[in-house]
Amino acid sequence: MEAVNAISRGGLVVLPTDTVYGIGADAFDAEAVSALLAAKGRGRQMPPPVLVPDARTLDGLATDVPDDVRRLVETFWPGGLTVILRAQPSLAWDLGETHGTVALRMPDHPAALALLRRTGPLAVSSANATGRPAALDVDDAQAQLGDAVTVYLDGGTAPGGVASTIVDATSGTLRVVRQGAVTLDRLREVADVAGPDDPPAEAQATDDAGEPEANGG
Repeated sequence: MEAVNAISRGGLVVLPTDTVYGIGADAFDAEAVSALLAAKGRGRQMPPPVLVPDARTLDGLATDVPDDVRRLVETFWPGGLTVILRAQPSLAWDLGETHGTVALRMPDHPAALALLRRTGPLAVSSANATGRPAALDVDDAQAQLGDAVTVYLDGGTAPGGVASTIVDATSGTLRVVRQGAVTLDRLREVADVAGPDDPPAEAQATDDAGEPEANGG
């Protein structure tokens, strides 16, 4: 698979997800992650989320996972839910200024999952130049990102078009820090989750397809 080879060589791949198109790199290749940020025109202060192929990856990448997060993941993965957790301190990766956290999501898209099962976890940000809307099809992604990307995977129009909901689980209280594909009411059917208008907790700034930013997947 051309995209798998590109990732293994440190290249960037644009891929469809269930929310918006994403631009992905090997999460454990610091130079590739830097190239991803450069392609979007953004700095290390906005680290990309990490997409995973399976919920079982959670404990390999994060530590101190609350039971409520496990219930949310069991219910809404694969799907439009990103969770911010404390990263495993032993991991040899550099996603940017994460302050020891990582934003994780399992996308509900067959092409994305097929790629992730071959490559392992990918740092994936929404496929757009910073400040522009996230791409909903491969032509839009190519127009924004151009030759910075090695392989473009065409999965048609992104079926979601709405960024993932982001829940921060790093402060002892689960808190929605961006509303998106999964509503707060649906989250509260499963776990005790504070809304974004409740007193704010410190949260990682990130961006989506993956996404935590104002766009993303």
